[in-house]
Amino acid sequence: MQPDFPYHLSARSNGKDWFALETHIVWEIMSEYLHFVHHSFNARIHLFVLMDNHFHMIASFPDGNLSAAMNYLMRETSRAIGRYSNRINHVFGARTFRSCLGDQRYFEHAYKYTYRNPVEAALCARVEEYPFSTLHGLLGLSHEIIPVEEDTLMFDRNVTENLEWLNHAPSKENRDAIRRALKHPNFKLPHHKSSKRRHPLESNRY
Repeated sequence: MQPDFPYHLSARSNGKDWFALETHIVWEIMSEYLHFVHHSFNARIHLFVLMDNHFHMIASFPDGNLSAAMNYLMRETSRAIGRYSNRINHVFGARTFRSCLGDQRYFEHAYKYTYRNPVEAALCARVEEYPFSTLHGLLGLSHEIIPVEEDTLMFDRNVTENLEWLNHAPSKENRDAIRRALKHPNFKLPHHKSSKRRHPLESNRY
């Protein structure tokens, strides 16, 4: 791994089923263990979003211990969810998917993609309305125990304008490009097939 860069991390429940618990209970479990991972593994959590059957996170691991930290998080949250739901099968279906965000522009694309996930899934109308997201707590809309790093992307500029940026839906082409890029170990947007020009998202905030 590259300890100098943040990573987008995601994992989905086994068989893509729901977590077999109400989302607010899973959120409490994940929050408690993320708090522990931050302190025990020196994980720098930039954001976290919990969906019905998967989660998204952007985090940095300056000690180069991403695998150890995520193995602990996945193992212990799986055990806790299993205890609460009385299930014996694996909670998560596969290992954590990771994508290194080696450029500030790529961080911004992953940031927006992640916070827009509940909107794209029709769980809320605006990103700030979704309660199982660190954005909700950062904006003072709920109590937050996940120790999130200072969000300079949101708060060093005009918050209202940044919320409008997050709530402005990208084109399907752009969203699909981000989704595909996040499936690679190193986030990279494709060149246009018709030419060798860089993808427009590489140079502009969308």
